[in-house]
Amino acid sequence: MTSQKKQQLLTRLRRIEGQVRGIQRMVENDRYCIDVLTQTASIVSALKSVEDQLMEQHLNTCVTEAITSSDTIQQQEKMDEVMTVISKFRKHG
Repeated sequence: MTSQKKQQLLTRLRRIEGQVRGIQRMVENDRYCIDVLTQTASIVSALKSVEDQLMEQHLNTCVTEAITSSDTIQQQEKMDEVMTVISKFRKHG
């Protein structure tokens, strides 16, 4: 992962962290439930974006390297790994 991409991910994760703290304050202040739910949906969306970026990075580096190698065991392991992650993504939406 390039240092620029890593920095972008860290910035996004810090922003999500701030959103979570904001939701904590909303709950402490007995804010309207729908307002809190709106914010949680925003966080879920932001986390999915992080997942997408990480998956893209993994496919472009680790998986590509495995596929182009002559090591068929490594190739199969990476394919299995990717399918497991995709399955997990489908389960949590």
